[in-house]
Amino acid sequence: MADLMVQKLRNNEYFNVQETFDHLYAESKRGRYFNKLYDLIITEENILLAFRNIKSNTGSKTKGTNGHTIKHLNRMNKEKLIRMVRRKLLDYKPEMVRRVMIPKPNGDKRPLGIPTIEDRLIQQMILQIIEPIVEAKFHPSSYGFRPHRNTHDALARCYHMVNHSHQHYVVDVDIKGFFDNVNHKKLSKQLWAIGIRDKKVLTIINKMLKAEIEGERIPEKGTPQGGILSPLLANIVLNELDWWISNQWETKPTRVDYKLKRNRTDALKKTRLKPCYIVRYADDFKIFTNSYENARKLFIAVTKWLKERLGLEVSPEKSKITNLRKNGTDFLGVRFRAVRKGTAKTGYIVNSYISEGKRKVDEGLST
Repeated sequence: MADLMVQKLRNNEYFNVQETFDHLYAESKRGRYFNKLYDLIITEENILLAFRNIKSNTGSKTKGTNGHTIKHLNRMNKEKLIRMVRRKLLDYKPEMVRRVMIPKPNGDKRPLGIPTIEDRLIQQMILQIIEPIVEAKFHPSSYGFRPHRNTHDALARCYHMVNHSHQHYVVDVDIKGFFDNVNHKKLSKQLWAIGIRDKKVLTIINKMLKAEIEGERIPEKGTPQGGILSPLLANIVLNELDWWISNQWETKPTRVDYKLKRNRTDALKKTRLKPCYIVRYADDFKIFTNSYENARKLFIAVTKWLKERLGLEVSPEKSKITNLRKNGTDFLGVRFRAVRKGTAKTGYIVNSYISEGKRKVDEGLST
């Protein structure tokens, strides 16, 4: 992962675009909105960078519905590639998305939607320009598919919740078919609110979401797993959840603007607010709190909020509350729980190991 990030940074510097990305991030951090992004997306440097990035991706060898792979783009010289992309975007019509079913650890299958290599290139071009803008607005407790963040960081945050913050109750909320149920209109509004206000770019993204899927009708909702933009769009959808949870406690405004987080937390403890912290990796997330009653209220509130705000249903069979002092919880292939620290009667620390589901997958791959 670190090597990949270093290579991407080198690519950015090679095509002389890192300064542009840094500027977009800084301006977004200041609260600026962006209504002239299309011209940045179709620059020669951004197109060639996108080609370099998808070329190094193993998925570039996967065929779309037109049968093309990265080899097809490789045959074009630089000028022809740039002309092809710009011409395609003048009146953008994404080609049909290929449908592939991928086995899951529990024996089920999940659908992947694979755009053509040309459409993947365009998605990568858009990703490179809008990612710095939305990164400036994302919550720090979101770890999936973000630069300089990974599963280890997400798990470290979970362990901190147990070891140092003493939050030993976990709310697990499983969203039913999240990627298949993203509301397109709501996502467009979220893109607008976060700062993406170039109507031409928003129209192109909407057309990508409406691309016909092989063997199915044109989707009315959802963002297909397998598309380069899908993980970023998923983070934009759930960023609203991150901040809503955070503003219940962690970033709740107080009468005094405390410089020390410890003093701020002490002030919050004197209120009737319920401690809660979210740790999210894509659509997989946990909410930590310090009592069963708090967890129960959070479970009800989050379920209601997801339904009313994002139009997303929760799976009651897969959603639950766990007391980490009594039972373990699974997250990102790891099972962990809180155990007593040494022989002390007070104090708990994390005990973790590879989860059974992850172990079965690894064993299956090795046979």
